[in-house]
Amino acid sequence: MTNIKYYLATSALLASISAHSQFAAVPTPLQPAEQRSSEAEIAKEYRIDAARHIYAAYPTRIHRGKLPPLMYAIMLTDIEVGPDGAVVNVVVTREPAAAKEVTPWVVALIRRAAPFPRPANFNGNVVFKEIWLVDRSGNFQVDTLTEGQRDR
Repeated sequence: MTNIKYYLATSALLASISAHSQFAAVPTPLQPAEQRSSEAEIAKEYRIDAARHIYAAYPTRIHRGKLPPLMYAIMLTDIEVGPDGAVVNVVVTREPAAAKEVTPWVVALIRRAAPFPRPANFNGNVVFKEIWLVDRSGNFQVDTLTEGQRDR
């Protein structure tokens, strides 16, 4: 019985270490040749331009196709972007329940993806919400551009 408990504890620890290592380093984003402007007039429209920008910055980290039924981490953020496209603030409004290592990783992804498209039709900063759907491998989709979820 002791061997079984040891095996289960070791397996859980190895799975945890393996998952954590995926989030130890933030990938370097690809930067576009020139910064775009967003013609969005409300934050909900700007969110689409920002999501496309994030996908273009991290093309190898985007989960292609439908997501698995159980996600490793789900995280909600409020992202504030200034008139020049700089990330002014990232507020995590819901941390992943069990995968705490994902929080600083996603915040760093957001910050490193700057500059975002300039919000041309806003007087000042724009704040938008985004939901991050992250799998165990470190690939993700954002709710704005999600392809949905598989049944199994």
